[in-house]
Amino acid sequence: MSQPGGFEQQPTSHVCRLNKSLYGLKQALRAWNEKFTTFLPSLGFKPSYADPSLFVLISGSSKVYLLLYVDDIIITGNSENLIGEVKSSLQAEFDMSDLGPLHFFLGLEIKYMKNGDVFVSQQKYASEVIHKTGLDSCHSQITPCQSGLKLIKDMGQQLDKQDSAHFRSIVGCLQYLTFTRPDIAYSVNLVCQFMHCPTYTHLNAAKRILRYIKGTLDYGIWFRRGQTTKKFSLSPIKMDAYCDADWAGDPNDRKSTTGFVILLEGTPVSWCSKKQTAVSRSSTEAEYRSMADTTSEVKWLLHLMQDLHIEVLDKPTLHCDNISALALATNPVFHSKLKHIEVDVHFTRDQVKAGTIKLKFVGSKEQLADLFTKGLCSPQHRYLCDSLKLVSHLQAEEGYYENKV
Repeated sequence: MSQPGGFEQQPTSHVCRLNKSLYGLKQALRAWNEKFTTFLPSLGFKPSYADPSLFVLISGSSKVYLLLYVDDIIITGNSENLIGEVKSSLQAEFDMSDLGPLHFFLGLEIKYMKNGDVFVSQQKYASEVIHKTGLDSCHSQITPCQSGLKLIKDMGQQLDKQDSAHFRSIVGCLQYLTFTRPDIAYSVNLVCQFMHCPTYTHLNAAKRILRYIKGTLDYGIWFRRGQTTKKFSLSPIKMDAYCDADWAGDPNDRKSTTGFVILLEGTPVSWCSKKQTAVSRSSTEAEYRSMADTTSEVKWLLHLMQDLHIEVLDKPTLHCDNISALALATNPVFHSKLKHIEVDVHFTRDQVKAGTIKLKFVGSKEQLADLFTKGLCSPQHRYLCDSLKLVSHLQAEEGYYENKV
């Protein structure tokens, strides 16, 4: 064993000794999970193939969903009676407490509005991160990074050992914050690429993200209830996906950045900003690779919806702003200029042919995935955040989105 990089202490031959794990038992987490997951089938639950922590119980028209994370459990469904039976069975088998409606889960804050909408944020966690880094009295920023920002690995003076550990701590906290803040996904992905050898320029970029969060502490994702009914509904839903790529955007290795966001009924449920594994020879190729990654995520979400017994309305629509990439995904002719591309990248073309998804062109100004591939100016950044229903809790209560539309 060895000490983790960036946290070495003298003498370096020493490592941390684990005195007690969860509940004081060795392999307690594994034992608990195995015990719990073997008991659930006796109640009629079936595990989801798409998500091993999700279990579904179907009894006639009644449906109950159970989500397990270590010893934290979320139970929901469309039948209060069946949910009550499940709770009673679990409490008879395990020492469990019913904490009532979900308000706080793994750092996520859930707030319920009068009209039935749900607002999910990480305000408390974000406040703790800002306090931890000593930026309580800092000035806020209107964007998480400068427009068109490019960071170079040797840019600026290298951080000393203490500041390097501080930088890694900040970035680690920011990564967890992206669960409800898609607006910082690109900026956090950018600074994450310099964990091994950070400089003061990289540290300043990370602190700018914190200053942006300081001014948007109460921001979160607004999940709007369907307009047709005020009851728990499992009616068919609409799925849309947006993908984009910043061709050769990384000046260090000239790799492109993939960005995508997937929406259910207009609300983002999955997003990503990551650097592609291979260098693309053209913007079309970079977009084509981005489409493959997005299609893969859409396919997984379709499997998840199937496990949840929720029907997706029509075929999911994949929006792309590159006409050439759209043509390659729909044209069965193999172009000679794409012979070097790996076979798995043609996954999108196969799914289009199979009828799993459909493609649609979208203008660059309406490309929601732009938020995940580059630093944007303030007006465009705010416009895309509004389009993704990323607003404050107060704005959601006042119907901010309806007013903007």
